[in-house]
This record gives sequence, structure tokens and C-alpha cells, in this order.
Amino acid sequence: MGGGVRYIDVAERRARLALRHRLAGRARAGTPEEVADALVALHGTDPATVYLAVGARLADPAVTVGETERALYEDRNLVRMHGMRHTVFVFPTALTAVVHASTGLAVAARERASLLKHMATAGAPDAAWLKDVEESTLAALARRGQATAAELAQDEPRLREQFVYAAGKSYEGTHTVSTRLLRVLGVEGKVVRGRPLGSWTSSRFRWAVAPEHAELDTAGAQAKLLGRWLTACGPATEADLKWWTGWRVTEVRRALAAAGAEAVSLDGDTGYVAAGDAGPVPVPGEPWAALLPGLDPTAMGWQQRDWYLAPELRPRLFDGSGNVGPTVWWNGRVVGGWAQRPDGEIVWRLLDEDGIGRDARAAIDSEAQRLAAWLGTTRITPRFRTPLERELSKD
Repeated sequence: MGGGVRYIDVAERRARLALRHRLAGRARAGTPEEVADALVALHGTDPATVYLAVGARLADPAVTVGETERALYEDRNLVRMHGMRHTVFVFPTALTAVVHASTGLAVAARERASLLKHMATAGAPDAAWLKDVEESTLAALARRGQATAAELAQDEPRLREQFVYAAGKSYEGTHTVSTRLLRVLGVEGKVVRGRPLGSWTSSRFRWAVAPEHAELDTAGAQAKLLGRWLTACGPATEADLKWWTGWRVTEVRRALAAAGAEAVSLDGDTGYVAAGDAGPVPVPGEPWAALLPGLDPTAMGWQQRDWYLAPELRPRLFDGSGNVGPTVWWNGRVVGGWAQRPDGEIVWRLLDEDGIGRDARAAIDSEAQRLAAWLGTTRITPRFRTPLERELSKD
């Protein structure tokens, strides 16, 4: 590209990643809130990912579980809710209104329409009935503070009612009103996930009333979210932005313009950074290693990943649906994967040994020991199993 547009090479992209994703030693954070703010969003589909992603970036990983639970369930500085691509994430609470307006409203409208259509097809009660159940459910949740669907059904028995979905089709099933309604209320920003029933690795969550937030203009919210994400992950291409947000390309371009994003030149493509962020970044300092969990927001941050992940490594590190498993990083690139064995040992394997010497191996092994120490007796099995993770966990 010409016209004074700055070129950002792979080395600088990796330096930005090291510093802004809190992975280099000198960049590690002090609290889970700092980690979430730096990354914008922590993948929450697998509950363990949130804690593992935070722990990999804290200066003192021993405080990971207690401090993350404090942030999520006591201070409520972090919130688990639906966001981009209809996926569950953990966001800074201050960002929830932006996420809801920029990505949630369109999904919410589709989800409610789908539920009403399926209920009507099954001969279930109408929208007025559903609205009455919804209001009763939200009132019960407000009284309880946090509750499971079963507990809410004690206060609102109509939540237990069922209807047949796709009758006569090969995928016919029976849905309970509580399951579908709470999902709709979640994407509408009315309820969020609360404290789990079990430990921090449990996927059985209570529900809680969502924190109050202002209703924002969609276009303005999209520009703000995109600006925040570019600060954390720029430079990124239009394809990266469209994939991460789940927006149409016209929405991405409108948000880029509104946010004042600056174009830069990448290797054979055009990228964008946040306004005023096109200048060089400092060197991260000492070489760094990291063991990141499956679905980590860094590994999943871009659609175009060749600058940090060699294409030939993907079959071993991703499942069939495109979910990344646990990864080993060295100086800004993925070089292998890791797993936890039944006895708790953290094991890892290199898939790319280019430039990996004795110091790199020692640093990676130190991170493995660091992870094992704070996990202690906790056992982690990724929700989405990948070929290398399965292989390593059985060795």
C-alpha cells in the first residue's frame, strides 16, 4: 500500500500480542479485571477456560480461582453473558451495555421469534402467556438473587411445561419452557449466568438478573466495541473483524469509519488499528512462554492466524468444528500443545521446533510447573477435545 500507510510486520504483531494480551513476563496482570479489560472478552463456553486464561496472565497465578470468583460473583466487576457470534463470554461489567447493543439485539430478536414459532407449531400457549411467565420468572429471580431453572420452577410452575420441537422430523425433540425462555432472556440481556452449583470447573450455572445498563444506539455501540477490540488485537483485517463480531461486512466498515480506525499494511493485506495506534510498540523484553487453554481468546482472536499459527499445526490442535485446544506458545507463536493427565501432571509436546533451543524448553517447562502448582488437585478436561490433547492426556 502507498500513501504513507505504515507496514506492520509479523514480529511487531507478535510484540503487540505479547504486551497487550498480558503474556510477556513484564506485562502480566495483577487482577482478573485487568486481564478481562485487556482482552475485551474471555471465552466462557468452557467454564474452566475463563480461569485458565486469567491464570496464564496473572503475575501471581495462585490467586486465580479466588480472585476470579470474587470478580464474577461478589464484586460483579465481570459478567458472564452472550456476546459476539452468539457465544458465551465473560466481559467487564462496564462493557455489557456496549456488547448488548452492538451484538445482542439482533440475535435476541431472532431467538424470541424462533421460540414463539416453535411453540405455535406445537400448539403451545401464545405470546401473551409466554410474556406472563417471563415477568413472573424475572420477579422470582429478583427475589431469590440467584437460582437454577429448577428452583425458579418452584415459584413459577409453568416453566416446567414442555412442547414438542420439529414433530415428525428426524431431529424431533421435547423442549422445556424454562430451557428455551431462560436462553432468550439471556441473549436479551435480562439475565446472566450466576455462581455455578459445583466448583469453578462446573458448567451447571445458576441464573441472576442482569446488571442494569443503558440502552445504547447500535451503530455507536459497534464503533465503541470495535475500537476497544482493535486496541487489544489490532492490526486486524476486515475478515478478522467480521468473524470475531459476527456482523455483516457493511456493519464492520461503518464501525471502522465511526471509530476512526487507521489502515496499515500487512503481508499482502490491509489491516486496521485503533485511532492513533499505528506507531511502533516497545520490545516485550525477555523471551516468553505460555500455556494457554482451549478456546483461549488469544488463540481464537483472529480468523486469519498464519502469523502466529502455522497451518500444518491446525489438524492436531483444533477439533472438527474449529475450536482450538490447549496450546504452547513461544515468543508470540504457537509451537505445540499441552494436556493434563489423570494424575495431575501437565505434559506438553512441540509441533514446531524451529528456533526452539534449551532456553525455550526450560521456559515452557517452567510454565507447565507453574500451571500444575496452582491447579493442585483440580483436574481439567477441555469441553472440546482435540487430537493432540487426547493423545497427551493418555500417555
